[in-house]
Formats: sequence, structure tokens, C-alpha cells
Amino acid sequence: MLEPTIRVVGLGAGGHAKGIIEILRADDRCELVGCLDSDTRLRERELLGVPILGNDDLLPGLVESGVTHFFVGVGNVGDGSRQRRLYELGESLGLTAVTTLHPSAVISPSATLGRGATILALAVVNACAVIGDNVIVNSAAVVEHDCVLGDHVHVATGARLTGGVRVDDGSLIGAGATVRQGITIGRQATVAAGAVVVTDVIAGTTVVGVPARPLPPR
Repeated sequence: MLEPTIRVVGLGAGGHAKGIIEILRADDRCELVGCLDSDTRLRERELLGVPILGNDDLLPGLVESGVTHFFVGVGNVGDGSRQRRLYELGESLGLTAVTTLHPSAVISPSATLGRGATILALAVVNACAVIGDNVIVNSAAVVEHDCVLGDHVHVATGARLTGGVRVDDGSLIGAGATVRQGITIGRQATVAAGAVVVTDVIAGTTVVGVPARPLPPR
């Protein structure tokens, strides 16, 4: 018996959405209805053949027309508020967040993935890792054993979290950054690209460099 088709809308039409679209397009169960974005310059354009329909105001009508699932098509690049807001918008209207897994990703059977998690090409999520809701583990990133990632976290391209790292809600681990085992990254913190973190990071702060240190106040 064939599985029913699920109708999916993308919330946000950024570059991140392209990777998700390519993964979902390979899934015969998914019908990609379109993407929504507040940028008026994108109206009536397409993203890899998927129409950009308009802004978020169209979402209730799409739900009424039979759309049941959504994905968040933007990432956290230092301010995760939009990533979080779009996720909460979709859930508030009763839509189900799609969990998107690239076929080349390596995901341990003992790992736990939250709703709407996105694991991109060549990423590794190892034994007993816990991935929260609306988390992005980007291309070639590594989340080692026993790491715990809160909701709306973005582990950017090529970043490496060694064993037992905790990353609290809304934080960004920048491209190519490394976090030593057992470290805690506080809520809504940012680890800059290429940083090497060897001590805990306080919530809401940005750390840079090798070893990583907080940015001085402006």
C-alpha cells in the first residue's frame, strides 16, 4: 500500500532552503507546494523550481487548502530569532515540522532527533547524542557522542562538537569551530567561525579566536 502524499510549504526562501528542497524532492511522499518569504523582491520567483508564493500571511490559507507540513528555510547566522519565529509560526497553525536527513549523513541509531531537525550532507551525529527541535547540523559538521543540543541551534558547516558538549537553545556554532569535550555553550550564544572553545560560554555572548574569548564590549 502506497503511503499518502504530504503537502509541504517552506517558511523562508534563503540559501538554506535549497538544501532542504533537494532532499525532500527525492522523497516521493512529499509534494512541495511552495515557499513563503517576507522579502518582496522574491515574489513570483522560484527556488530550484519551487514557487515563492508571497509572505507569511498566506500560510493560514495554505493550511485550509490541505498543506500539512512545513520546513524552516533559514538558518541562524548570529541571530536565531527568525529561525525560531518561523518554526513557532508553523506549529501554531497545527502544521508538522518535517525532519530532513541527507542520505550521506551518518546518524547513530542511539541518537535522538527532535521535530524539524535538519541533518545535511556528510554530517555525523554520533552515539547517544540528543538533537532538539528545529536544529540544523550543517554539511560535514560533527556532533559527537553524548552531546545535547537544545532547540533552534545551528551547528554550521564543518564545525565539530566533541564528546559530551551541551549547546543551549538558540545558539550558533560557526563554520569550522571546534568545541572541547564537556563544554557548555549557554543559551543564544555565538561561537565564531574557526574558534576553538576550551571553557564554558556564557549565555548571550559571542566568543572568537584560538582559544576562544568573549568579544570586548563596543
